[in-house]
Amino acid sequence: MEHARVDRDSKSEIRAAEPGTWESIRETVKVGVQALLIALVVRTLLFQPFNIPSGSLIPTLLIGDYLFVSKYTYGYSKYSLPLSEYLPFEAHGRVWAAEPKRGDIAVFKLPKDNATDYIKRVIGLPGDKIQMIEGVLNINGKPVKRERIADYETLDAFDQTVKVAQYMETLPGGVTHKVIERDGDRGFWDNTTVYTVPDGHYFMMGDNRDNSTDSRDLSSVGYVPFENFVGRAEMIFFSIDERTPAWQLWRWPADVRWNRLFTTIH
Repeated sequence: MEHARVDRDSKSEIRAAEPGTWESIRETVKVGVQALLIALVVRTLLFQPFNIPSGSLIPTLLIGDYLFVSKYTYGYSKYSLPLSEYLPFEAHGRVWAAEPKRGDIAVFKLPKDNATDYIKRVIGLPGDKIQMIEGVLNINGKPVKRERIADYETLDAFDQTVKVAQYMETLPGGVTHKVIERDGDRGFWDNTTVYTVPDGHYFMMGDNRDNSTDSRDLSSVGYVPFENFVGRAEMIFFSIDERTPAWQLWRWPADVRWNRLFTTIH
């Protein structure tokens, strides 16, 4: 085996790698690069994981839920790419576009900065007129059917368990889902003006109607352009109590919400 010259000052010896060693290193690097490329393709074109840090979609999605979002459902835009806010070019529209359906839970880039990821439910389609009247959602001048069901237990601002009003809401088209009214039907966004959804835009709302910054707040969210959609929420693959960091593995047996794992999202 060939030896490199000893550097007497450093008192160390550098050995030239054997041919087989370099081949092994090259193979390891090759496999690593291939794995990264596969992961990038899956994340960009197929599924991207997200976690839920806020309670705007309670009771459908809880703080501490981890979910997969399908990237292909609505086609692809600039915002389908990782770190899209840093790309040095402008691109508009979508490729292989498929329009969101009313009732979908979708991730989108906040129109205000085109960078922050938000997740809400699609409530209004282009051309729709949306209004809240005493807590009841109205679409195109007609109140959406809602039925009072058992109260929902959640945490208040002081981390105390409270019961709040819960309803089963049925949107035009037949999608049925649960909503809660933390402040009853007199919350800040329970009575609004009429919103007319512009062409190419969508009206997004949270299921936690009194604790959701959504399209009702035109200065913060407003109408969401179709090209800002990232994908549709499909499945919860992990869920843990909101007061437990996911890295605390020793608390998993007690704090993981086992009944929510691998459940589809509606």
